Amino acid sequence: MSFLEFIILLVVASICGGIGQSIAGYSLGGCFVSIIVGFIGAWLGPLIARELNFPQFYTITIGDREFPVVWSIIGSAIFSLVVGWISKGVKRDEN
Repeated sequence: MSFLEFIILLVVASICGGIGQSIAGYSLGGCFVSIIVGFIGAWLGPLIARELNFPQFYTITIGDREFPVVWSIIGSAIFSLVVGWISKGVKRDEN
């Protein structure tokens, strides 16, 4: 994986993590935390999909790695929701 591919992977993961946090309604932190949440979501989402025999759809190939965007967002939302419930994270205002 080249440096440019790694940067693209970080950007895609942070976007997926940010969307997942928005769906869950909890803000766990800034951009760095969104990247971490995105990577955890990219691990958690496809794991859930495989266990429930759901299809992998809308994956982005970055270098030689596939990044499951939809399942990453779903996994990020689930992870953000669980961490938010446990730590009583900052709930976003609905205004």
